[in-house]
Amino acid sequence: MTDKTGIDWEDAFANALHIPNGNDYPARWTTAAHAFRATAMGQIDLAYGESPRERLDLFLPPQTPRGLIVFIHGGFWLAFDKSSWSHLAAGPLSLGWAVAMPSYTLAPKARITEITCQIARAISYAANLVDGPIRLSGHSAGGHLATRMICDDSPLSDGTLKRIDKTISISGVHDLRPLQLHSMNASLQLDTQEARTQSPALRSVLPDIDVTAWVGAAERPEFLRQSALLAEAWSIPLITDPARHHFDVIEGLIDPEHPLTRHLAQD
Repeated sequence: MTDKTGIDWEDAFANALHIPNGNDYPARWTTAAHAFRATAMGQIDLAYGESPRERLDLFLPPQTPRGLIVFIHGGFWLAFDKSSWSHLAAGPLSLGWAVAMPSYTLAPKARITEITCQIARAISYAANLVDGPIRLSGHSAGGHLATRMICDDSPLSDGTLKRIDKTISISGVHDLRPLQLHSMNASLQLDTQEARTQSPALRSVLPDIDVTAWVGAAERPEFLRQSALLAEAWSIPLITDPARHHFDVIEGLIDPEHPLTRHLAQD
């Protein structure tokens, strides 16, 4: 759909069409994640709630964890689950962190407001299993959910929030209003009020948390805008990863020496 700005919102969020062999990435992610789980230490399919998709995987380093990193997957709140992203725990695990990866109920079975509450339950559950600081990260819709946790009306308890010292949103969607003009809204069911209240860029961030907006330099203009908008609204750093697009920008988490992993997992 095109609005009065002349922007084609269908194309604005269409990543696969603008990435060489873009449709091949989901299968590649699933294969890499399956191989990683075959050798990783931890617990799979821990129930953090009553709904079938309220499950998380917790990967553990060989030593006592330095703390907990939670990675929230993307897919426009419509697709994927935790099982496609396990390999992204490799970098933080190598640096001594436990890594939790939750699934959540997808739209249209859940609205974004409900999904936000599910992620809060997942983080709280994992926080009870691992001591130490908590760091949040997420990709695309997961970047939205990560930053939504540290807004001024966070669904997290004060005790859990006090443990969160860093959050990195990777190519996150921080202004939901344009999604009302996209065909996916038939499933998301965003109305004006929910689009505003669930947009991190339209809310205030809690103090004393180190927040970064991370985005691929070769991403679609709308994703660059979304990250820049959050950086401006929250007065936080904006890092553009050279030559990375929306589907490979997360690959830095595999490598403990990559700047993305080091930024997330180092002090």
